Amino acid sequence: MMQNVHLAPETDEDDLYSGYNDYNPTYDTEITAKIPSTAVTRPVATGYGSKTSLASSMGRPMTGAIQDGVTRPMTAVRAAGFTKAAVRGSAFDPLGQSRGPAPPLEAKNEDSPEEKIRQLEKKVNELVEESCIANSCGDLKLALEKAKDAGRKERILVRQREQVTTPENINLDLTYSVLFNLASQYSANEMYAEALNTYQVIVKNKMFSNAGRLKVNMGNIYLKQRNYSKAIKFYRMALDQIPSVHKEMRIKIMQNIGVTFIKTGQYSDAINSFEHIMSLAPNLKAGFNLILSYFAVGDRDKMKKAFQKLIAVPLEIDEDDKYISPSDDPHTNLVIEAIKNDHLRQMERERKAMAEKYIMTAAKLIAPVIETSFAVGYDWCVEVVKASQYVELANDLEINKAITYLRQKDFNQAVETLKMFEKKDSRVKSAAATNLSFLYYLENEFAQASSYADLAVNSDRYNPSALTNKGNTVFANGDYEKAAEFYKEALRNDSSCTEALYNIGLTYKRLNRLDEALDCFLKLHAILRNSAQVLYQIANVYELMEDPNQAIEWLMQLISVVPTDSRALSKLGELYDSEGDKSQAFQYYYESYRYFPSNIEVIEWLGAYYIDTQFCEKAIQYFERASLIQPTQVKWQLMVASCFRRSGNYQKALDTYKDIHRKFPENVECLRFLVRLCTDIGLKEVQEYATKLKRLEKMKEIREQRVRSGRDGGGGSRSRREGSAGSDSGQNCSASSKGERLSAKLRALPGTNEPYESSSNKEIDASYVDPLGPQIERPKTAARKRIDEDDFADEELGDDLLPE
Repeated sequence: MMQNVHLAPETDEDDLYSGYNDYNPTYDTEITAKIPSTAVTRPVATGYGSKTSLASSMGRPMTGAIQDGVTRPMTAVRAAGFTKAAVRGSAFDPLGQSRGPAPPLEAKNEDSPEEKIRQLEKKVNELVEESCIANSCGDLKLALEKAKDAGRKERILVRQREQVTTPENINLDLTYSVLFNLASQYSANEMYAEALNTYQVIVKNKMFSNAGRLKVNMGNIYLKQRNYSKAIKFYRMALDQIPSVHKEMRIKIMQNIGVTFIKTGQYSDAINSFEHIMSLAPNLKAGFNLILSYFAVGDRDKMKKAFQKLIAVPLEIDEDDKYISPSDDPHTNLVIEAIKNDHLRQMERERKAMAEKYIMTAAKLIAPVIETSFAVGYDWCVEVVKASQYVELANDLEINKAITYLRQKDFNQAVETLKMFEKKDSRVKSAAATNLSFLYYLENEFAQASSYADLAVNSDRYNPSALTNKGNTVFANGDYEKAAEFYKEALRNDSSCTEALYNIGLTYKRLNRLDEALDCFLKLHAILRNSAQVLYQIANVYELMEDPNQAIEWLMQLISVVPTDSRALSKLGELYDSEGDKSQAFQYYYESYRYFPSNIEVIEWLGAYYIDTQFCEKAIQYFERASLIQPTQVKWQLMVASCFRRSGNYQKALDTYKDIHRKFPENVECLRFLVRLCTDIGLKEVQEYATKLKRLEKMKEIREQRVRSGRDGGGGSRSRREGSAGSDSGQNCSASSKGERLSAKLRALPGTNEPYESSSNKEIDASYVDPLGPQIERPKTAARKRIDEDDFADEELGDDLLPE
């Protein structure tokens, strides 16, 4: 018996935990009876190793029973994870990893109702996300389709859930998101009735928490529909349902209410809203709208106070000093360079620019009304700005004061105001000198304009407006090459300076470098797509390049932009006439005459056209209008009489000639036709007119002899030209080449060898000067940008809606 007892070796006396894994078989128990028997003998080990068999009525083995061929040890004498099999040579595996991988999970039953509901819910969420993404990308139609599809699938999902589970398990958050997205997409697509219905479904459902704030969006829709009473009603309902802890949202809703009151003209209610906002959380938009409201009611003192409140609104942006490197540390410099133009810095710049825009606009708006004169009002605004954080805006306000003088045609005061900046810093000095150069250039004082342009360039060499104005003064003096250099430098400093690009195109045209001029104007056309001046210049360059088809094409684009421009229409008629297309030429000449019936060249062409087509009666009205425009020109009245004679109305022709003779008694052509008509009709006045005619012809011969003798004796001295009585039938006194061409056209008509077709020597040039004519050829000046800016006081109204 003792041979199975293992004693601990003496060397392990110091190991307190040794021996726990040793096993004494004395403590083994054996089953002496079979399980089927009713009595099972369990030998119980005694302290001496004897075994006593006990019967168990249940037949259950004791703790030390043998199972699966391995004797189960007593718990008290074995460590966790120990088995006798391990002693017999098996590996230690307490986690049972030797048994192999775990059996696979049970496969999902795709046909189960729970799984179908789960998949459908996933699909609805995906559709909502796709709808939002499509909206952010600008595809509003696709976004609405996705939102509708999500709504349909969500209703199917709700029905399936009701069949499987109780109504309490319905996903209300998913239903809310689907309905809200659908309403938003309806509103984005301007389907306001459907959007309002969808919002009503959400708002009326008591199961949706915080749904009342969506009444803000409903108020926004009513505001877009100009239903201001309902908009105010829904804004107030939303304001009542939003707790006071949400201050920012409440402020925005009150701002919407104030804007709506301004839209309806209820300025006192709007003032109450904006005053409340400025007392709780002042902001730029509310302050600006408050000034507008006080301006509308004409309260001067309140306008001043509101302007001071607007100035005091904190911008909550960092100072520019933090973007300046304090040391030469390369790591610090890299960090500063990285944050100089990041999104936060851009946002700060935008906020500062918006604040300056509001302040400048408010000052321009209230300065003329808060004091006895606008100059005193501007001075008050400047003082307030100088004492604020926007001290750099004071100089800009002074320049705007000068611009206001310009708009009031008070050029002397404008010049005096701008001259005060000659001793300021370089930026302000350059801006003021640029405007002074602009003023003097418009007044054709090119010496002063050049002087101030030099001052502006010296103050700021990178100012494109100053360089452009300097180029203009050089252009006016005829030095086109040097002017082109100034324009090129302006473009190098600012490639978007359209004035410089336009002027360099004019310069190349003057230098007859037509290809380069065309290239400049085409580049400018890519920037200013609908500029009438640019389109005209392109057409004019093509005309100079003798490409009438391209010129006609660009003129057609021009009249699509300015369809009532008479000069462009007459130019089209001229081009078609040169191409031999009389019908198209007549159409455009007639349209030009219809829009501006005082262009003498157009009238002359139309009259000649009707004579050429044997419709003399229609030509009469044009020559009569020409005689009204130029009453001192005898040729128009002679043309009227000629048309009467050609149409067979001799009595009317005779009366017209007599009337002409009373006005112009020394006109030889009129007397010749009077003699002829009186002879043909057999009137007694023929002898009287014949005598006058002989006397005038004799006087004409005497004058011609004097002229010839004067030329022979005086070395070609020119004699003074006489009136229409001494005019030769072949002479043409028109100052313009177009007038010469048209007069030649009139002489070329049938019967034009008759004397009444001749022109007068004293022709008065009364041709219409269209803005698209010589003014286009003049280089563009480049005053500061704000010279052309209009007040935008009303533009901010309605832009304060709460984003949905």
